[in-house]
Formats: sequence, C-alpha cells, structure tokens
Amino acid sequence: MVDTYIVDTVGTQINSSSVSSQPSDRHFRGAWVIEGSVIQTDIAKARVIFKDMVREARKPLLEAKDVELMKALETGADTTAIAAAKNALRDAPAASAIENASDIDALKAAWDVSLLGDNPYA
Repeated sequence: MVDTYIVDTVGTQINSSSVSSQPSDRHFRGAWVIEGSVIQTDIAKARVIFKDMVREARKPLLEAKDVELMKALETGADTTAIAAAKNALRDAPAASAIENASDIDALKAAWDVSLLGDNPYA
C-alpha cells in the first residue's frame, strides 16, 4: 500500500490517513498549516493568495480600460470615469474587507463582484 503525505507551506508533512481534521475548501490549500493531526488555514497566507487572485482578475479589466482611455484621448472625450475605474481596479487588492477578514468565509465574501466580475469562490 502506498502512503499519501500532505505537506504544508513550511515543509511539515503528515500522512493523510492520520489527519483528524482538514479544511473542506481547497481554494486556499497553499495557506494550510499542520498542527499535530489537524490541518488549518493560515488566514494571513490566505489573504496573500486572495490578493493574487484579485490581481489576476483585474489584469484584463485594466488592459481593457487602457484601450478605452487611449480611444478617449484620441477623440478628446472625457476620461474622468475611465481614470476612476482604473484607480478602483488598482486599489482592489488593498480593500479593507480583505484585511479585516478573520476567516475564510469572510475572505471569500470580500470579492468585489461589481468591480471584478463573478466571484470564483461562490
């Protein structure tokens, strides 16, 4: 029989058959930490993963706004709304809801659907 081991972010490993509790959500597996026979999610590391997902989601949105901005500049149209949207996208990873999230459910709820589109954690 082959043993399966789970390794956390600091290199601690545990045989999967001896795990007494682990998170059911694998979105933040990169933030798992092993304490005895329990696997928990390190919320600080989960925030980093979440912010990276926000950055990934905003990249094509920022690129589209850049094109929109260039077209507006070429025609002399008002760019105020475009600039505001770009600033909101730039500021998205620094949202207070992310920093204030005390657990994984609160972190998932911090996804700004109105700004970033569909929530990948829904």
